[in-house]
Amino acid sequence: MTEQQSIPIQSPAACQTCPAHNAGNLLRLGVDMTEFDYVVALAGNPNTGKSTVFNALTGLRQHTGNWPGKTVQRAEGAFSFGGSKYKLVDLPGTYSLLSTSLDEEVARDFILFGQPDVTIIVVDATRLERNLNLALQVLEITDRAVICLNLIDEARRHGLTVDERRLARDLGVPVVPTAARSGEGLPDLLQAIDDVATGRFVCKPHRIRTQSRSISDAINRLAQQVEQQFPNLPNPRWVALRLLDGDQRIVEAVRKGELGDLTRPEMMEMA
Repeated sequence: MTEQQSIPIQSPAACQTCPAHNAGNLLRLGVDMTEFDYVVALAGNPNTGKSTVFNALTGLRQHTGNWPGKTVQRAEGAFSFGGSKYKLVDLPGTYSLLSTSLDEEVARDFILFGQPDVTIIVVDATRLERNLNLALQVLEITDRAVICLNLIDEARRHGLTVDERRLARDLGVPVVPTAARSGEGLPDLLQAIDDVATGRFVCKPHRIRTQSRSISDAINRLAQQVEQQFPNLPNPRWVALRLLDGDQRIVEAVRKGELGDLTRPEMMEMA
């Protein structure tokens, strides 16, 4: 993919607050941002064309290896847009982020702790309802995301129509129809990524809200306690939700203090 036409980007001063400058966390997760301006995570269910999107965006500028301390394979690539250099990290294909498998744990931890500037969520336009489960889970963790509505050509072939504008309103993030195999929609996807990364587009993602006042109060109280124990944790509310849902991996991480490992300044200096 060749570099697209340059567009204005936000000032270096404003960019200092970008998560990409939290280099310690990213380095501990195996991502070196020395030569890059932004980091983008690529998430999605298996068989949504996620690898095709990855290959289309990065071309030959990619390499593979394993995640630090894991047997799960990882792929990284790079692309340029609007005068900025992006590192693209392909997360394992998963159906959820509930950490019932190593793949899910890796994907979840990268979005939560790595705090990518943008998370692209690749969904299959022909099986949208099935794919939205993962999308909604990702949007619970991060407020910087773009929905890549892939395989839109297959949807048209089957007589399916997706109202991407309404979907974008409902989800609170950009939705870009693509057919990655032919390159359809990829320039628009690059533009959406850049808009979110630079802050020109401010996402307001859909978040699950309960009608029960008592449950809502319990979530808020627990989130406050989590934040007190782990003050630099990016999303204490999401951790509180997982604790209330009985997520044993999160329970164990809280008990052992593992949630703080990637947020303590001394741990970041060791990276």
